[in-house]
Amino acid sequence: MELVLIADTHVPNRARDMPAAVWDAIEEADVVLHAGDWVAPELLDRLQDRAPALVACWGNNDGDELRARLPQRVDANLGGLRFTVTHEAGVSAGRDERMARLYPDTDVLVFGHSHIPWDATASNGLRLLNPGSPTDRRRQPFCTYMTASVDWGELIDVTLHRV
Repeated sequence: MELVLIADTHVPNRARDMPAAVWDAIEEADVVLHAGDWVAPELLDRLQDRAPALVACWGNNDGDELRARLPQRVDANLGGLRFTVTHEAGVSAGRDERMARLYPDTDVLVFGHSHIPWDATASNGLRLLNPGSPTDRRRQPFCTYMTASVDWGELIDVTLHRV
């Protein structure tokens, strides 16, 4: 199972659209996980039309219409792994162990908000992934997104892509 992980797209406030490379990855994926901060519902509509499957939540910059259509947190079993997608995971100091306590029944936590890519594993085995942002690099050198695969209940080939 091929996954694309994105967050903090901020379309159309930070970019008119997502980069072509991201759209290409979406069309090749089995599932797209979006960890919030869409900003406008039009991108959600387009992503629902183009992604084979979508697991998504709203973020702090998303208004009433997006919040009515998306949950604050979504859980999904993908290929035998328990995923949670949420926007905020708090400050980086102590994040891994704090999230392990908050999400004891999750194998992979996908989050956003900071625009800073993150790939770590807590002591209980929880994998934490923040794909950064494909449209707003903030203080990062590049805009980013992630891809990964699930094979027989194992998360493999987690890759951070520069845009």
